[in-house]
Amino acid sequence: MTAQAEIVSCPHCGQKNRVRGTGDGKPVCGRCGKPLPWIVDAGDQDFAKVVEQSRTPVLVDVWAPWCGPCRMVSPVLEQLASEKAGEIKLVKINADQAPEVSRRFDIRSIPTLMVFRQGEAIATQTGAAPAAVLRPWLEDALRN
Repeated sequence: MTAQAEIVSCPHCGQKNRVRGTGDGKPVCGRCGKPLPWIVDAGDQDFAKVVEQSRTPVLVDVWAPWCGPCRMVSPVLEQLASEKAGEIKLVKINADQAPEVSRRFDIRSIPTLMVFRQGEAIATQTGAAPAAVLRPWLEDALRN
């Protein structure tokens, strides 16, 4: 799996925008110029480019389609990505399609969330949690 451009609707004006998984800067709406939620998929082949080489802090979600807790936490993560548009990139890693990422970071249960800054994992959260838990966890990681 490789990071491809995703179509993202602007939460401010509704314009559909193409958002790439890599690149300098942060995605903004082509119509209103406001920050867009940066949500992309990545895998073993492009993890380094999409996550570790990102100049923007990255929230990584290691998940699987068969995982009920993963499906429960996904909307929370997308909401956080919208709230933190322009501040973070949410990268979703399907554990079934990215076994090397799972091995490298010793992922033993999913969902596993990691925050990366300048290529380094600075915080990890295992298991599904509500927004009331994940929001302060993410904010704390971004502050440190």
